[in-house]
Amino acid sequence: MAENRRRVPWYVSVPLTFAVIVALFLAAARFDWLPGLPNPFGEQTVDRSGPAVLQSVQNMSRYDAAAGNFQVVVDLDKEARFLPSALLGNRTLYVAEGSVDAYVDLGKAQVSVSSDRRSATLTLPHAQLASAALDVKHSYVVAQERGLFDRIGQFFSGNPGDQQQLNVVAVNRIQAAATGSGLTARAQQNTTQMLQGLLKSLGFTTVTVAYH
Repeated sequence: MAENRRRVPWYVSVPLTFAVIVALFLAAARFDWLPGLPNPFGEQTVDRSGPAVLQSVQNMSRYDAAAGNFQVVVDLDKEARFLPSALLGNRTLYVAEGSVDAYVDLGKAQVSVSSDRRSATLTLPHAQLASAALDVKHSYVVAQERGLFDRIGQFFSGNPGDQQQLNVVAVNRIQAAATGSGLTARAQQNTTQMLQGLLKSLGFTTVTVAYH
């Protein structure tokens, strides 16, 4: 005697078939089985930022006479006091690039001209260094080691404070490197050449530039 087969009701088979089709569609898109099929897991970035707001306007009288480009490797290691680094700790190698400008404030210049208007003497303040500017587009993390607890914490919530700390350390290192690089001396030399060329083109034969 043949065994009676139980038929699956239509209200069960239809949703089941639809679910199988959807699963196959998602798998094909996810693993690129059909190149022309759109990927439902794809992401896109939408910029919903508001417009920039002008907060202030400042008149500038400085002459940017030299600029230095720097690269620094930041090795930041956060160690726990009582736990091994395999459990709690974070070490990051960060390559940072940035620049520092050296400028002379021409707004504080003192000028004296001879009676025959053939000689001029300019007294300027010494060149100064501007604040280091980090080039975030060309700065990147080379390697990062995290302890188990740090990895778990990063999985549940990001920590933008780590990146901010890396940027702060990098900016301080670049600023310190610029201080000992001789940029200010180069800026004064370039400023002197610029002013002498400018005033001699106006008819002055002798142009003296001094810094105090």
